[in-house]
Amino acid sequence: MSPLSPSSVASTRNRFDRTEIAGAFGDFGTLIPFVVAYIGVLGLDPFGVLLSFGLSMIAVGLVYRTPFPVQPMKAIGAAATTQAAQTATITAGAVYGAGLVTGAIWLLLGVTGAAKKVADLVSRPVAVGIVLGLGFSFMIEGAKLMATDWWLSAPALLVTLALLTNRTVPAMFLLLAAGAGLAVLRDPTLLTALADIRPEPRWPGFALGTMSWHELVIGTLFLALPQVPLTLGNAIIAITEENNRLFPDRPVSERKVATSTGLMNLLSAALGGVPMCHGAGGMAGHVAFGARTGGAPILLGGLLVALALFFSSSVGLVFRMVPPEVLGVILFLAGGQLALGSCDISKDKGERFTTVATAGLAIWNVGLAFVLGLAMYHAFKRRWIRV
Repeated sequence: MSPLSPSSVASTRNRFDRTEIAGAFGDFGTLIPFVVAYIGVLGLDPFGVLLSFGLSMIAVGLVYRTPFPVQPMKAIGAAATTQAAQTATITAGAVYGAGLVTGAIWLLLGVTGAAKKVADLVSRPVAVGIVLGLGFSFMIEGAKLMATDWWLSAPALLVTLALLTNRTVPAMFLLLAAGAGLAVLRDPTLLTALADIRPEPRWPGFALGTMSWHELVIGTLFLALPQVPLTLGNAIIAITEENNRLFPDRPVSERKVATSTGLMNLLSAALGGVPMCHGAGGMAGHVAFGARTGGAPILLGGLLVALALFFSSSVGLVFRMVPPEVLGVILFLAGGQLALGSCDISKDKGERFTTVATAGLAIWNVGLAFVLGLAMYHAFKRRWIRV
């Protein structure tokens, strides 16, 4: 897959053409699994989850005017759903509490400028390593999903690759259509169930009113605080690097990204949503399938708001129309886009080693990669380590 050149064709105005529509679904590979897990395992109300995602996507599309992503915070999502499946410690209230604390932390770091100061301490070799590692991580996760049926996913991947640069027939449209056809073929009752869906209008409530102090403490200690290094590495530094590399005419700053992360998490906690961030992999997914402006997140956000307000009780059925193999192809290609964009590695041996080592660690744990990569970089600079 050859990297695209978004900045050369991008407009400073948001567009809403078919390539933006196709690119809007480029981040489904991370969105759907976590949303389904939150709803199915923790029992969160789909209404609050979808509404908070949708409103946040619309806002960032209008503000940033690039395919700026809004994703679930992965460490919190993984910890919340796995612990909830094993014990009763993590509850919906704990998730709301984690979102509230996460929002407060990043809003404070953003408005005070502390996020920018911390980011300035991080060298470019470390930032590039994190982005590269995240790309490989997405590709690995995509391969795992595709492995459920290689006879279907391998041809889908090859056809999608062949059509990635085709603007007449965007690859995402064919991929989603094929996925829907596969889902119906596997379970013909889906068509009857979809035909029976009827609008059920709902209005927002205040979810924090149901949260106890105990749940706030649990959400803070077990969910929010462990996520901070991961968010700094992937959702502040890496996404800023990725946006400014792809769209130099529409640059962002770490301070602005931290502030928007804080605001959307405070909104999400109040509406009954989940902790969210701006992941670099999400932007790669949007871009890989054709998005070049903020029109993509606005379009996806509008769809999620409509689902929340009128069809939230049927969201599980709608998501079943996207099989794991299709999600795997989306994730794999998003990871490839992200990794290819990180190939500008320094010629200095120490910096090159730092980038490669950071990337390897980031496949496993972004927070640890951020800390150890930074330590390695400064060790090479001070000649404590020589290569």
